[in-house]
Amino acid sequence: MMSTLYTQYAEEYDAAVQDNIYNAHFERPSLQALIGEVAGCDVLDLGCGTGVYAQYMLDNGAETLTCIDYSPEMVEIVNRKFGGSFGDRVTCYAQDLSTGLPDEADESMDLVISPLMIHYLEDLTPLFSDIARVLRKSGRFVFSTHHPFADIECSTSGNYFKREIVHDVWDTVGVPVDVQFFRRSLTEIMQAISGSGMVVTGMNEGMVSEAVKAMSADHYAFLSTKPNFIFIACQKPA
Repeated sequence: MMSTLYTQYAEEYDAAVQDNIYNAHFERPSLQALIGEVAGCDVLDLGCGTGVYAQYMLDNGAETLTCIDYSPEMVEIVNRKFGGSFGDRVTCYAQDLSTGLPDEADESMDLVISPLMIHYLEDLTPLFSDIARVLRKSGRFVFSTHHPFADIECSTSGNYFKREIVHDVWDTVGVPVDVQFFRRSLTEIMQAISGSGMVVTGMNEGMVSEAVKAMSADHYAFLSTKPNFIFIACQKPA
């Protein structure tokens, strides 16, 4: 499931997320707080977008970095940014992650991250099972997604426990863009983790940066008092 936000507006999206409220001042610091040690790790970035986390991983000493995104336009931007200067350390390719990770070898990664991507997948099982497969023993999987309570007002069924498609309009790039994603319960997320054999080692519900007070008092009040994203750290048993 892919919006024109990530294809037609890929360049505008790249510019917007560098210093915007939801990505730069809410999602990234909250997920980075769970990621932990990166130096020396072989890292897999799922839903890599335009490479904001790729830059973070390289800046913090990742040994190798493999980036995957559904959008060829996003992949082109990542390859343009990192393909030459980092040589063999960075690989990036386009793939529908709903099919899992068929091109990634068993026990080849120390760390897998997935920022704000899994809500575009209808079924988490193929991907989460493959994440467990490609992680080395004691390897970590850290991800963010829409908070299960955040989109309940968009439910057409009124049933919190029913997985369903949400249609929305976002203005991330300064123009209204239609998006679609799946709303699901916390139970479903946890069952996908446990079903893969991984265990949860950490969780937070996000902390908005103090800088947002000056950017938008309304957004700061909203993100300080209402659930929006959820951040979960998992580990493959040793």
